[in-house]
Amino acid sequence: MSDDIPRRIANAAKSENLEVSVRIGKEGVTESLLFELSDQLSRKRLVKVKANKGTTPDREQRRSLFSEIAQLTNSTLVFQRGNVAVFWSGK
Repeated sequence: MSDDIPRRIANAAKSENLEVSVRIGKEGVTESLLFELSDQLSRKRLVKVKANKGTTPDREQRRSLFSEIAQLTNSTLVFQRGNVAVFWSGK
């Protein structure tokens, strides 16, 4: 987590009340997934994404997958735990 992320955003990202709204399936990162995530980020400040089990074999690949998604959607990866990540539309 970066120092330029406001504390309230970081706390909201860790909240259990934030529901998963995008899932990464066996197809992996597709154009439609990126479009959906970008669309949701334009409407909401935080979007929680879950990668289904088996999408990535290990922790490092998951971390790199979520970083790549953040770059492709022009968002900030605020929080990641296991196969769940939260993206923020602000910079």
